[in-house]
Amino acid sequence: MTKAISLALIVGGVVLLYFGGQSFHSFSNDVSRVFTGAPTNKTIFLIAGGIVATIAGLIGLASSKR
Repeated sequence: MTKAISLALIVGGVVLLYFGGQSFHSFSNDVSRVFTGAPTNKTIFLIAGGIVATIAGLIGLASSKR
């Protein structure tokens, strides 16, 4: 991976994590947690996608330094 792609993945991952955090604290997510005990699928996908993209970007950035 090139540095540009790695940096884009890191930035995209951080943005997804931000929106996942905002979604986690939303009213609709609170209602979902009351009835199901779990956050909405949207929240889970945003947070999981953010983690995966950030880790992939960090790995790509670390491997491009060699």
